[in-house]
Amino acid sequence: MEVVLHYRPWQKDPTILQKIAEEALKAFPVRHLPNFRPWFSNHSSKLPFKPKRRPPIISAEEAEQVKQHLASPEGVCGSQSYDCTEGLQEFHPDLKAGQCIQAEFGRINLNDLGEQLANSRLKLRRSWSVSVPSSDLKDKIMPLSRELRSILENLKLHAFYRARWIIEPSTFNNQTLEDIWVKLNRMIKHNELPSCNATIQRCADEIWVFCDILYCEYVGNNLRKKLNLGGIMNMFVHKHGVIFSL
Repeated sequence: MEVVLHYRPWQKDPTILQKIAEEALKAFPVRHLPNFRPWFSNHSSKLPFKPKRRPPIISAEEAEQVKQHLASPEGVCGSQSYDCTEGLQEFHPDLKAGQCIQAEFGRINLNDLGEQLANSRLKLRRSWSVSVPSSDLKDKIMPLSRELRSILENLKLHAFYRARWIIEPSTFNNQTLEDIWVKLNRMIKHNELPSCNATIQRCADEIWVFCDILYCEYVGNNLRKKLNLGGIMNMFVHKHGVIFSL
């Protein structure tokens, strides 16, 4: 609230002006602010929020051992030799010669583990593989063909729209799905497929290779050559279906 006090020019005495202002303010009600009270109790024993568990307690013996270790010159220079897992049972399992462990592929006896690994090779069950961007393939990639550019114009698709090549059983050419998947992972590992990521659909017996439409013809021809594929390979785009084939 703002109060404006008007006075006559000859009333220049500050003491008189102060009295006039005090008399003018008496007509306004005065409200005294109440004392501040927190919404919670300020006693430490009655806090509204308490942790469910108490903090961990370090015994005096353990604290003394840490102090001695830090005080010694070996503790400062060779701190990597300090074993912080000492006394933890999960870091020191007691595995005897005849004890069995539970693994991903069943129960394996430790005595026969080396023989099993030597006689049989465990297959990699990875379902996804992603390529790393590389700038070495720019000179090898040719512009899109006239047919594909016409299709993109009709469907109003951008060159960087994602599409996927479908490697079906009809294109395997006397190969198994796992054999093609291993070759494909090798190609992706060596950055032979730009902007690509692949997934294996074992339930459908197919492999999907995702790429930008800008590189789709280069990727399709490279897949057909390096993977020794036969038949017709279709390129699928979301909401448009198969738009191109090789």
